[in-house]
Amino acid sequence: MAGHRFRFFLLGSFLFLAHCNPAGSGSPSFATEPQVEIDLEAIQKRGYLQALVDNNSVSYFILKGSPMGYEYELLKRLADHLRVELKIKIITGIEQAIDQLNKGEGDVLAFPLTITTDRQQYVAFSEAHFTTHQVLVQKKPANWRMQPPAVVEKKLIRNPVGLIGQPVHVMKGSSFEQRMRNLSQEVGGPIDIIPDSASAETESLIRKVAMGEIKYTVTDQTLAMVNALYFPNLDINTVVSLPQQIGWAVRKNSPALLGAIDRWMQGIKKSGVYQVIFNKYFDSPRFSLTRIHSDYSSLAGKSLSPYDNQIKAGAEALGWDWRLLASVVYQESNFDPNVKSWAGAIGLMQVMPETGKYFGVENLWNPEMNIRVGVRFLKFLDNQWSKSINNPEERIKFVLASYNVGLTHVLDARNLTRKYGQDPTLWADVESFLLKKSDPKYYRDPVAAAGYCRCTGPVEYVKEVLSRFEEYKLHIDPA
Repeated sequence: MAGHRFRFFLLGSFLFLAHCNPAGSGSPSFATEPQVEIDLEAIQKRGYLQALVDNNSVSYFILKGSPMGYEYELLKRLADHLRVELKIKIITGIEQAIDQLNKGEGDVLAFPLTITTDRQQYVAFSEAHFTTHQVLVQKKPANWRMQPPAVVEKKLIRNPVGLIGQPVHVMKGSSFEQRMRNLSQEVGGPIDIIPDSASAETESLIRKVAMGEIKYTVTDQTLAMVNALYFPNLDINTVVSLPQQIGWAVRKNSPALLGAIDRWMQGIKKSGVYQVIFNKYFDSPRFSLTRIHSDYSSLAGKSLSPYDNQIKAGAEALGWDWRLLASVVYQESNFDPNVKSWAGAIGLMQVMPETGKYFGVENLWNPEMNIRVGVRFLKFLDNQWSKSINNPEERIKFVLASYNVGLTHVLDARNLTRKYGQDPTLWADVESFLLKKSDPKYYRDPVAAAGYCRCTGPVEYVKEVLSRFEEYKLHIDPA
C-alpha cells in the first residue's frame, strides 16, 4: 500500500487560556514551582517535546483530517528543529496548565499567553511572539447594512465611558475581568462586570454577542478579527487596553529549553517563516472562513470527511474505533477517492487491483467499495496476527505495518527478532529489525524469506497513523 506521508509528532477557550489570571485571590491551587528537573537535554534524550495547547479556531484544530493551527505549525517546526517528536495535550484552564507544566506533564505552554509580572512568578516566558490589545465585542444595530456608516457609528460604544452601567460578560478570573475592573475605576463609574463560568469559552461569549444573547464581552484583538469574519454583525473596533505582549511559557528551571525556543523564534522571524504562519491564521480572511465554515473542521462539527459513515461501518466490522480507521484512510489518500499511486494502488485506502480481485471487487474507484475491500484486507491481517499477538494494542501495530509494506516483510522482521533474542510479540522490538532489512547481514539471512526492504516507510506509517488517531480522539466524537 502506498500512502501519503505526513510527519507529526499534533473554539473555544483560546483567550480563557491566554488571559486567565493564575494568581486570583488567596493561595494558588496549582504547583507554583517546578516539581521536576526536565530541561532541553532530557527532552532530547527521551525523544519528544510535550506541548500543552488549547483547541480553538486559531491555535490548534483539525481540518479535513489534518491538524492545523498557529501554535501547531510553530510547534511542529520547533520539534523538527530540536530533532524530537511533538506530542500534544489539550488543556482547559490556565491553573491546570501551570500545574501540569510545573509537575512535568508538559514542557511548554504553547498558547498565546499575555506576559504579566504575576505570571512570571510561576513560569518563564519566551520572547514575545507579537503584541495585541483587548477589544470590546459588541453587536452592530439591526439593518446595519442599510444604514449610513455615520448612523451605525453613533449607535456603538467608542468611548469606554459608555460602558458605565452596562453588562459586560467576561471569563471568571481572566485578565479580561481584571481589565474591566481597572477600567471601571478609570472611567469613574461602575461597569456591570458579569464573570462567566471558569470553564466557559471566549469564543462562546463572542457567539452569544453575535446572537443577541448578551450585549458585550471583551477578547483579544487577534481572536476577535477571526470571529468577526464568521459573524459580520460584530463590531470589534473599540480598544479597551494598552498593548500586551504575547508569548509561550516553560518551567523556570528550564533555561536551556527557553534559550533554544528564543533562538529558534528569532531565526524563523528573520527568515520570514514566522510571518507567513502568522498571516495565514490571523490575516487571511479566505482561509479563516474556510476553516470556520468547513463541515470537516473540528471547529464547525465532528466530521472528518464525506466518507465518515462508510468508515464507521467498516470500523464496526473490524471492531476498531472508527477514528483509527479514519486515520488509516487519511494516511493513504488524504480522503481523496481519486488518488492512484506510482505502484498502482487505487482510491481512499490505496487498494491494489489484485487485492480487489481477490475480494471480488473490480471498481476500486467507488469509495464505498474501496473502503470495503480495505477493511476486509485489514480483517484478514488481524486474523493472521491474532494467532501470535494476543495484546490487541500491539497487534494493531503489526496489522498497520503489514497493510503498508506487506505481511511477509513484517514476518521476516519478527523471525529476525526471535533469532536475535528479542521479543517477537512487541512492536518496539520487531520494528528495529524491520529497519535492518536494508542491511545485507539481515535481509540475506535465511529466516528473512522476503529479502531486501527499505522499511523506514512502514515504521513511520505506524507512528503517524497512531499519532493522528490520538489527535482525532481529542477532537472527534467516538460515535
